[in-house]
Amino acid sequence: MHTSISEVLKEKTLKPSRRSLPCLAQSQTHPHGLHHFLSIPLSPESTKTHTTHSVSTSCTHITPQTTEAPKDQYVEVSEAGGFESRVEESLLIQKPVWRAKLEARTESIKSAKPSGLLFRDGKKRIDYILVYKKSSPQVEKRCTFERNLRAEGLMLEKEPSLTNNDIMFVKIHAPWDTLCKYAEQMNIRMPFRKKCYFSDWKKKAMGRCRQIKSWLPRNPMKLDKEALPDLEETDCYTAPFSRARMHHFTINNRETFFSNSTRSRIVHHVLQRTKYEDGKSKMGINRLLSNSTYEAAFPPHEGGYKSRHPIKTHGAQNHRHLLYERWARWGIWYKYQPLDLIRRYFGEKIGLYFAWLGWYTGMLIPAALVGLFVFLYGLFTMDSSQVSKEICEANTTIMCPMCEENCSSWKLSDSCVYAKVTHLFDNGGTVFFAIFMAIWATVFLEFWKRRRAELTYDWDLIDWEEEEEELRPQFEAKYSRVERVNPISGKPEPFQPFTDKLSRLMVSVSGIFFMISLVLTAVFAVVVFRLIAMEKFASFQWEFVKKNWQFATSGTGVFINFIIIMSLNVVYEKVAYLLTNLEHPRTESEWENSFALKMFLFQFVNLNSSTFYIAFFLGRFAGRPGKYNKLFNRWRLEECHPSGCLIDLCLQMGVIMVFKQMWNNFMELGYPLLQNWWSRRKIRKRGGGGTQLPQWDKDWTLQPMNAHGLVDEYLEMVLQFGFTTIFVAAFPLAPLLALLNNIIEIRLDAYKFVTQWRRPMPARATDIGIWHGILEGIGVLAVITNAFVIAITSDYIPRFVYAFKYGPCVDKGYHHENRCLMGYVNSSLSVFDRGENNSLAPSRYCRYRDYRAPPWSAEPYEFTLQFWHVLAARLAFIIVFEHLVFGIKSFIAYLIPDMPKDLCDRMRREKYLMQEMIYEAELEHLQKERKKNGRRYHHEWP
Repeated sequence: MHTSISEVLKEKTLKPSRRSLPCLAQSQTHPHGLHHFLSIPLSPESTKTHTTHSVSTSCTHITPQTTEAPKDQYVEVSEAGGFESRVEESLLIQKPVWRAKLEARTESIKSAKPSGLLFRDGKKRIDYILVYKKSSPQVEKRCTFERNLRAEGLMLEKEPSLTNNDIMFVKIHAPWDTLCKYAEQMNIRMPFRKKCYFSDWKKKAMGRCRQIKSWLPRNPMKLDKEALPDLEETDCYTAPFSRARMHHFTINNRETFFSNSTRSRIVHHVLQRTKYEDGKSKMGINRLLSNSTYEAAFPPHEGGYKSRHPIKTHGAQNHRHLLYERWARWGIWYKYQPLDLIRRYFGEKIGLYFAWLGWYTGMLIPAALVGLFVFLYGLFTMDSSQVSKEICEANTTIMCPMCEENCSSWKLSDSCVYAKVTHLFDNGGTVFFAIFMAIWATVFLEFWKRRRAELTYDWDLIDWEEEEEELRPQFEAKYSRVERVNPISGKPEPFQPFTDKLSRLMVSVSGIFFMISLVLTAVFAVVVFRLIAMEKFASFQWEFVKKNWQFATSGTGVFINFIIIMSLNVVYEKVAYLLTNLEHPRTESEWENSFALKMFLFQFVNLNSSTFYIAFFLGRFAGRPGKYNKLFNRWRLEECHPSGCLIDLCLQMGVIMVFKQMWNNFMELGYPLLQNWWSRRKIRKRGGGGTQLPQWDKDWTLQPMNAHGLVDEYLEMVLQFGFTTIFVAAFPLAPLLALLNNIIEIRLDAYKFVTQWRRPMPARATDIGIWHGILEGIGVLAVITNAFVIAITSDYIPRFVYAFKYGPCVDKGYHHENRCLMGYVNSSLSVFDRGENNSLAPSRYCRYRDYRAPPWSAEPYEFTLQFWHVLAARLAFIIVFEHLVFGIKSFIAYLIPDMPKDLCDRMRREKYLMQEMIYEAELEHLQKERKKNGRRYHHEWP
């Protein structure tokens, strides 16, 4: 029948997995019996009945006697002090050399007063905080809601605020029985067995590896393990929690079996599904927050984040203090992120975001180095560029006026600086860098898939999505009358009819197209502004502005466009939120994906529409002297500089990228800092500044996390990824700017999450959601746009055609770039006879950028053969470039599997061993039950 577990272990060993889920106690030994947890004394809270509360069950405000209670009942100890008496030993430094210090510190922690994380009895842990105003008129709803919370098994205790007499806090504690009940309903996976398999040869191999690593210099980017808790604990197999099979789970301590984040998630689940009035639609804490019944709802932080004592000698007070010291401080910007600790404190969803952000930042390093090399190559060859030399030495080349009124002719040599700056970004390395970045985007996404697979395995998220995806309370309330059997669970659930879904989707799509048309209207307004500004600057009386009219036109146009972009973003966010709620998504992940897609479409079009105009339309339809195309028969369309339009595109990208990142950084950190400073200032004015506040009061003064969760964080980085890849051929410094910004962004976000925001609800996720598909779409779009930028916007193809077809090296072979490009500028300029147009100056001829026949030819001003050669070469380059790069991308994606083979084998092996352990554990339990009852038992199934 079944092979015993001991025989299985002899056949093949299992590589240990790195599970950061706390395995309860720090002991490295197994309990002697699977029902050993029954002999553990119950905590005092579990022996009490749930009707024992610190306040009356009647929903009334706290009496004056309560408000005059001694402050030491709920005042938090100073941040320099210890943590609560049940602090995990893993938070302390666990080196045998410092055992005496650890014991002394443990004694001081045990003797410390209860912090603001417990009920007044000093035993019950606070799992969630609700905040309401005493003056709120929604008393009946609040009373019903709190009464129903108690009926669900939660314990409540009220506490007045020390900083505002109108604020009342409701502290929520989930007892053991309630946690078990909802952990089973939510299919939360909990530690099942601790196992660690090593064979003799593997022990020797690992020993040799450690010895070799000890000889190598220490990596300065790695975190100091002495100051971190032991997050890589004994390997734990997990299974969905079941009260009927509780004897299978390793329960050494009921206080630590469910982690703080798991407890908060369970309480949040209850809050989302508790009614406050009769009727299916009258439920959930979100509705109570929207109608001002409650002001806020959040899990508490685990104490202060600062200490007067160094963490290396005194250890960390709590996880929050540890995160601040080893993650959020600016002084450790070069260190790796403690992802396991982030996941333990903030949940898997936020942990995955920072894992992705760190991976993206690390992958930007090679892209930034190559881009910097391309830029430096253009810088060092700027003076030796043949095109720049010819423009700077063209003192006798007279260019046609840029406007028809009050504009005079100008010399080509006046734009010498413009031509040299253009060479910085439009040189021989442009094509190579565009191909490199297209391949880089593919490698980044493929290796992220592998990294994500490892994280989901280490964090025990492999089977989570199918088991735990829950319906949104708003969806349940809206479609409660129409039910359908879920094909997965077999249970009836609310159902949205197809006609209703289609009609709502059509309204949403119409709203999206309307907003996109609004963006295009704004871009058209900017184009009109540029046309007007071009004429004004070209005829400006100040000689400096008149000489650099192109820089002035591009610069003012970019800044006006940036102001419009940031203004419209505020409108887009509200419209996207309204349209997403109108669709009534089924689950939270569907809501986030729908909202994220709308926000991305709005902001992507908003940011890049003007960039697309400059890249592919600027100067393409300007016409020629004597026959210019005009907008509304009034303003002449813009022309490109004789050295190309790429510098305009580069300026557009550089300004928007730099200023948008600066604005985002200010809004992410500066704005919460100002708000928190203002809150503390108001507290000091009320006279509460000298009182040591409890943790719930401190958390209340912090800013809540964004209402849209991580959508804003991902959106900022994905839009940056678009800037880094889509037009990277025009701006090779984009990866370097993105790298510098992300180094700041990681620590800025860490500081914001740890110190400036209330603790968000620890949510779970298996991936980054719809953002991965958006990133792949950007990668495909980047190949197409870079092909068009090189072929159409830059002068690479015209120079290439001239060198091989019309230059001095046609009969001699292609030997040197500068020698073969001699005469290129003169070849790219056409001649116009100004005597044919009486409105122009009387001087005879002027030059303009185009490939047209001279006025003395048989067909004046018609396109020359060189124009058609350049056009054919551009189309051929686009086709060859796209097919080549897409082929390389597909080949790389095929070579790199989404999941490492070692991880696949480990998962299959673990699944098999878990089935064996469940069988033997159940058999052992039944045998002990029969032995206790005096019955005979066998080694087979009964």
